[in-house]
Amino acid sequence: MTSIVNVGLGARSYDIHIGNGLIDQSAQLLGAMLGSRRPIIITDTHVAQAQLPRLQRALGGDSHALILPAGETTKSWQYLEQLTDELLDLGVERGDKLIALGGGVIGDLVGFAASIVKRGCGFIQVPTSLLAMVDSSVGGKTAINVRAGKNLIGSFHQPAMVMIDPSVLDTLPDRQMRAGYAEIVKYGLINDAHFFEWCESHAKQVLARNPEALTTAIAHSVRTKADIVAADERETKDQRALLNLGHTFGHALEADTGFSETLFHGEAVAAGMALAFGYSAASGRCAADAAVRVRAHLEAIGLPASLSAAHVKGTGTDLVAHMLHDKKMAGGTLPFILAQGIGQSYVDRTVQLAEIAKFLDGSRG
Repeated sequence: MTSIVNVGLGARSYDIHIGNGLIDQSAQLLGAMLGSRRPIIITDTHVAQAQLPRLQRALGGDSHALILPAGETTKSWQYLEQLTDELLDLGVERGDKLIALGGGVIGDLVGFAASIVKRGCGFIQVPTSLLAMVDSSVGGKTAINVRAGKNLIGSFHQPAMVMIDPSVLDTLPDRQMRAGYAEIVKYGLINDAHFFEWCESHAKQVLARNPEALTTAIAHSVRTKADIVAADERETKDQRALLNLGHTFGHALEADTGFSETLFHGEAVAAGMALAFGYSAASGRCAADAAVRVRAHLEAIGLPASLSAAHVKGTGTDLVAHMLHDKKMAGGTLPFILAQGIGQSYVDRTVQLAEIAKFLDGSRG
């Protein structure tokens, strides 16, 4: 069964198709968008082995595949330059729709390249990781990482379509599934306590790839994000900012661990959410039992919920220094997504970074 979620953005609106086996129907779903042009698929070395042949068979005819190295380091100036040069060598036109087949790294990089090649061409997201399915493939945020931090160079560029086929997750490593699950449970912690309760009861089924539980989790996450993006596309209000729950802490943890496989993005978000709730409780913003409950759930499914579990060695001062490069800094102030309880997250602009550093030093364990 296929479900369709629309992201309502006027002329930039698009559909998200969700259903097992959709990749095998790519010719029917994508044909009108691709037209008579030779499809250009951008992917990475891991996905090329697991999913690229399937997509190429489904599209039929001739397609061109550009294969980049797997891993976070591919979101860089070096590979952006390589990709854009290769696209221009292939004669890409403004009316073309590039196909981003991969996880968040490929989706972010291809989306950014599409936004700048010939002042903008189209692209289609075909996410192959759970994290990309429920978060990065939806909403039009595209970026690369630079020396100063994560996702600091980028653009808003909405895809023409998102095609989510949960069957591709059969080949996804369990650790990557857990990392993606962090972005699912985030939606419950932001504004839906009932969904968090559902997650507490169904997380093991989701991670075991139970089709019903997995599709339910993906569809709920996508609908929630689509509604938020439609209301606040460019994060000029506080609505879309709530999607950053765990990310201000999490990006600092990723920086401390060198944006490496020591700590996947979803794992950093999990630890970041535990820290956000921990700080909220420690500062009297929410009840202590809420923070305990969040940490217990994350730990129960094997996600890091502390600095030590995330393999972070930096001091509180070190981590705050990373936060100073956060793209959300405005007027010298960094807003934090904190919580008054489960499902009651909010934007707080009163937090002093010295308090955060002290909290982080005291929370190690």
